[in-house]
Amino acid sequence: MEFLVTMTTRVPDGTPAHDVDDVRAREAMHTRDLAAEGRVLRLWRPPLGPGEWRTIGLFDAGGPDALERTLASMPLRIWRTDEVTLLEPHPNDPGRGAVPSAPGSTEYLVTFIIDVPRGTSAADRDDMDAREAARAGQLAAQGRLVRLWVPAPGRTLGLWQATGAGEMDDILQSLPLADWLTVETVALTPHPNDPAVTTAATA
Repeated sequence: MEFLVTMTTRVPDGTPAHDVDDVRAREAMHTRDLAAEGRVLRLWRPPLGPGEWRTIGLFDAGGPDALERTLASMPLRIWRTDEVTLLEPHPNDPGRGAVPSAPGSTEYLVTFIIDVPRGTSAADRDDMDAREAARAGQLAAQGRLVRLWVPAPGRTLGLWQATGAGEMDDILQSLPLADWLTVETVALTPHPNDPAVTTAATA
């Protein structure tokens, strides 16, 4: 099972800098171990305001209890709160590892909420879903759509990569369901402990 975890760290006031550095170093080492075990899949940083310390992680676990054991084992947990979302597989998901990273691209997490117009027939909805699936396949083949999940009923979460915000907007407008969608896009930057970064560095 895959989970998206938003991790927010708040270091207590007055904590010595060397203690913070020690915990962060142990966190990086332990994250490498978790990645080698296949439990941490990806780590990103969303846009941050001054003083914010937040990470978005993609984890693999046998269930919520197994995920909690993983999260509780991480050194930064002493200062951290975690918001967990179970990710159900989406039928149009390209699959883990199917789409390679594109050098020079920015990754985006995009949440879609679909609002089917009143009066839309079942046949029209089926046709639109088929066109959407075909377009998702094209975008995956082009290296733009990386993953798709269902985080909650009526919502879709996608991991995408594009050369910038302009191209990402063009991609979203090209979706057959575009006129039915409310979209929230979050640009991501690589986290220094991201398994994708550390693996590339040691390859």
